[in-house]
Amino acid sequence: MPLYEFHCGECNFDFELLTRSDEKPLCPKCHSKKIVKQFSVVATPTHSPASNSLTSSSESCGRPQCGTGGCQGFGL
Repeated sequence: MPLYEFHCGECNFDFELLTRSDEKPLCPKCHSKKIVKQFSVVATPTHSPASNSLTSSSESCGRPQCGTGGCQGFGL
């Protein structure tokens, strides 16, 4: 079962829950049915943890201002 993020409109509580996509669970804090499934952002590594250097010109250094490979031309 996938992990989903929810927000309770009754008590303003945010929580994660392993549930099927068609199930409508209750808030674990106040037991309200007024919950909304939230959009989740998936985090992915920018390079292999076994390596300290970037292995491809399409990889990023991980700095948000660099984007994908944007800092390589500046020697950072």
